[in-house]
Amino acid sequence: MADDKAERGPADAARINVNEAHEMRYWTRILGVTEQKLRSAVAAAGVMAKDVRRYLGVAER
Repeated sequence: MADDKAERGPADAARINVNEAHEMRYWTRILGVTEQKLRSAVAAAGVMAKDVRRYLGVAER
């Protein structure tokens, strides 16, 4: 499912894949951080969006 960009599901919204350009664009915009800051946050907190948000101090919308 995650490989098919036309088929999105809850797992795609819960994880951040820093190796996909479209996800980097989305998450840097949503979280208001640079690409490098997002990469560092994912390296420190893991790929789960909730954990990255907590690490960055960004509340859910």
